[in-house]
Amino acid sequence: MDEDLDALSREELVAEARKLRAAIRQHRDSSGHDLCWHHPALWSLLPERVAPEVAVPPWPKFMRGCVAYRTALERELAGAPVHDREYDEGG
Repeated sequence: MDEDLDALSREELVAEARKLRAAIRQHRDSSGHDLCWHHPALWSLLPERVAPEVAVPPWPKFMRGCVAYRTALERELAGAPVHDREYDEGG
């Protein structure tokens, strides 16, 4: 699946690593409502071009997942600052 890397020079590999690291950092540094979104820009960095098959849970199960995710953030990042803005107020 990653045979394309075999043909790259050292410089090209370093450039690819930097590009991927920048994308991972951007994803890692997401905050506020940006945490709730899927990230097709990150997926597009892979060489294979496939349409992601995203399955969406029904609303009640989706919302329980959101609550579980937020609960996990509270437990794992208890001291994180609060981002007290609505989605349409700038993420």
